[in-house]
Amino acid sequence: MSEEPSRSAGIARHGRLRTATPIATALRFLGVGLAVVAVSATSIAAIDTNQTLSRAVIFELPGESQGPPPDIAAMEGGFNILIVGSDRGETPEEIEERGGAELNDVTMILHVSGDHTSAVAVSIPRDMVVPIPSCPKKDGSGNHPRMSGQPINVTLSYGGMACTVLTVQELTGLHIDFAGLITFQGVIEMSNAVGGVPVCLAAGITDASSGFDYPAGTHTLSGWDALAFLRSRKAVGNGSDLTRISSQQVFLSSLVRTLKSEDTLNDPAKLYSIAQAAVSNMELSSSFANADTLIAIARALATLELDQVTFVQYPGTTGGTGLYAGKVKPTTAVADQLFAKILADEPFALSADGDDKGSVLDPNAPVVDVDPSVEVIAGITGQTAAAQTCSVGR
Repeated sequence: MSEEPSRSAGIARHGRLRTATPIATALRFLGVGLAVVAVSATSIAAIDTNQTLSRAVIFELPGESQGPPPDIAAMEGGFNILIVGSDRGETPEEIEERGGAELNDVTMILHVSGDHTSAVAVSIPRDMVVPIPSCPKKDGSGNHPRMSGQPINVTLSYGGMACTVLTVQELTGLHIDFAGLITFQGVIEMSNAVGGVPVCLAAGITDASSGFDYPAGTHTLSGWDALAFLRSRKAVGNGSDLTRISSQQVFLSSLVRTLKSEDTLNDPAKLYSIAQAAVSNMELSSSFANADTLIAIARALATLELDQVTFVQYPGTTGGTGLYAGKVKPTTAVADQLFAKILADEPFALSADGDDKGSVLDPNAPVVDVDPSVEVIAGITGQTAAAQTCSVGR
């Protein structure tokens, strides 16, 4: 495409080797804490991570083979981690309203490039209607039948993590090597452990549904306030699940910058607390629940710089009819372009900001340069971890 990316566009720079920095930038609440603590030089953290992992809930990925964990540093090609945020921990009223089923409130797949120099995290809207393959029943009594279209957030209640994994693999074409689930309480404790995450609000946001109520400006969010911000949908952007993801990326990019900071990396106690908070509130795939594997992942991510970490959302539209009424319809042609780039580890640039986004560039932040020679994928929105953005209230 000939379109030139605007300054607000981000870039996924696959395969471009940059000066290494002594950090481990894993993406999302659980991966970031595990990788940072694993790569730290504090032996007590490594020892206690082993002890903590022994108490973690373990599950098997579909088709996962037994044996020693892979050495990611020696793997040929990239790897993929599925990160699921469960709504377990809601109030009794909320649980009753949704019929008691546990839903995957967040579904994100992290792809790390074959040369471990870049990473892309793709958020799949919880209300996106997708085909759900035949999934094994939780009690082992057989398989659920295939469904032609359901919101992806029902997969956790339908067939557990195995069903979410199978659905995401079919949807994206990416094989999932590792998977982890984190609960609401884990988000709260992780945000506390890091000392809070600075979040910029372009205007005040008041959301009675999530309980978030803050004026315009930059606020350091932790605990329930951090969770309320991440769950806020009706009060950000156009009130859709798509603009909520855009708003969540404000938090995620700031979280990565916080973990990259000297204040975090030079504080062994904080690193240890982050790992404890993450692992204690997680369920891990068997391949993921091993300290050696976590250290290998951390080493693979250690050279990533902020502009090499890109958050995007799976392309989709709202306002559909029939099966898609009140839900999100996948934009398959655009998604095919995105995942072709990801699978090939080729760089791509993001579309310019749209009017319906849940975030805008912080006007007071330094401008992040982009490479005008990199192809823009029209319809793919998101940001790099280097781009400082502000959440947009309605």
